[in-house]
Amino acid sequence: MKLHYFYDPLCGWCYGASPLLQAAAALPGLVVEMHAGGMLDEAEGRTITPEWRSYVMPHDKCIAQMSGQPFGDAYYDGLLNDVGAPLASDPPIAAVLAAARLGADPLAMLARIQRAHYLEGRRIAEFAVLSELAAELGIAAERFAPAWREARTEAERHIDDTRRQMAKLGLRGFPSAVLEQDGKLERLELSGWLGRPVELAAALAARLPQPAASGDDALFCTPENCR
Repeated sequence: MKLHYFYDPLCGWCYGASPLLQAAAALPGLVVEMHAGGMLDEAEGRTITPEWRSYVMPHDKCIAQMSGQPFGDAYYDGLLNDVGAPLASDPPIAAVLAAARLGADPLAMLARIQRAHYLEGRRIAEFAVLSELAAELGIAAERFAPAWREARTEAERHIDDTRRQMAKLGLRGFPSAVLEQDGKLERLELSGWLGRPVELAAALAARLPQPAASGDDALFCTPENCR
């Protein structure tokens, strides 16, 4: 079974859903395929403003309440007051793609980027910050820099492909998830699972094919003994 995950690094609800995706990815037999949508285009030159702070604060409070995800003072009182700080999805998306290219877990890279933004109040649109986060995942700076530069071009194609897929599937925003099993696609509504990663993992596990025991080679226990 494959879980297609449509996300954006600067989507607060995606941060709220992060524990759900990590729980799903830990299931044997389930593959998470990530699709980044580029919610805030770097070319638009968006930055932190007082208006932005006023807009996102109520949403962030709701996300924290529903998901249990922490939002730090460094974000509320630091980054959201850092007028002029860049708001762009493209650089962190490229970092996720670069991490995958270098053999790191892209979902782990995304989660680290999200924590840096919402918990630590760091500028995740800046390369220096992204390089430090990659180093925490074991990616040396001299390897990350060229991979990130290459991924910048790849990110443009990736985002375009994500948007085409979302339009085809009728997905309206982030986060969105679609299960693919036996050639069939089914929308998975994540909002109802917020704050319940263990329950979501159990529900997904129940849908995964179970390994069949092979006759006398089966391993089991009885009241008398185990074999």
